[in-house]
Amino acid sequence: MYYVVTGAAGFIGANLVKALNGRGENNIIAVDNLTHADKFRNLADCDIADYLDKEDFFDKLEEGFFDGLLTAVLHQGACSDTMESDGRYMMKNNYRYSLELLNYCQNEEVPLLYASSASVYGAGKVFRESREFEAPLNVYGYSKFLFDQVVRRRWSRRTAQVVGLRYFNVYGAREAHKGRMASVAYHFFNQYRAEGHVELFEGCDGYADGDQLRDFISVEDVVKVNMHFLEHPGKSGIFNLGTGQAQSFNDVAVATVNALRAAQGEGALTLEEMRRQQLIRYIPFPEQLKGKYQSYTQADVGTLRAAGYDEPFLDVEQGVARYVNYLLGAST
Repeated sequence: MYYVVTGAAGFIGANLVKALNGRGENNIIAVDNLTHADKFRNLADCDIADYLDKEDFFDKLEEGFFDGLLTAVLHQGACSDTMESDGRYMMKNNYRYSLELLNYCQNEEVPLLYASSASVYGAGKVFRESREFEAPLNVYGYSKFLFDQVVRRRWSRRTAQVVGLRYFNVYGAREAHKGRMASVAYHFFNQYRAEGHVELFEGCDGYADGDQLRDFISVEDVVKVNMHFLEHPGKSGIFNLGTGQAQSFNDVAVATVNALRAAQGEGALTLEEMRRQQLIRYIPFPEQLKGKYQSYTQADVGTLRAAGYDEPFLDVEQGVARYVNYLLGAST
């Protein structure tokens, strides 16, 4: 029997493969698209049974090659670029691909855990898993929203576990390949090491400089929640996956800089001290993001807690410090 991880060479997918290895699971089919070949590095320290291009994988599904052979599918594969303007590509890659996989898993009674996104909420201020709060701002968010809607419509007819996890702002190990779409923690780390300061957006939407708020969650916690649902196949639903506590971009910058300072034997500084020393600077808010930017997100995690997940989440100070130490180790 095999686990399938789609998007396996990507950020969250590779962390899930590594976590499955940690549970003694090596019978893993890694599915991805290695057009950007450097992503292979994310799997170099993982053990898998086979790698398949996503198109080859679907051909094999249609042939019945995997019938009766799958334990569960962890579907992480998607285009996650919120600035992608090719709507046809986005809908084919994110929506239609997911729909075909759902159909297969339900027909074969295979558990499906898939990546949704907090982008489905758009500019709203309430982040609860309910239709009235969902209004995506871009086609990426719409592709995730539409698939969630299909899952809801089929809810009463499901034959196996279906879990949709609406990821908020995830940061952590194995995201380097994402380039400009990598987390702010990753960019702050590299910018501070290269230039001795970090740059944040000036204020927007009524927020002061760097004070826009997001629910930043460590990939370590994302993995734990996925593993929780694998361990509880009777639990299904669409769940927010954030910490439940919004923190500012300033908080991420301070945590990153102080973790790097600590590694150099230097003392911690406050935000105001960093501003005075020009360690934190602010740049104009990009025109192309106006009207398409979430200045505030905070997951309502009540549904997740009600499903039995009771582990604490890392806050920015804890999670970013751990991530910086990981990056420092990876760069030596």
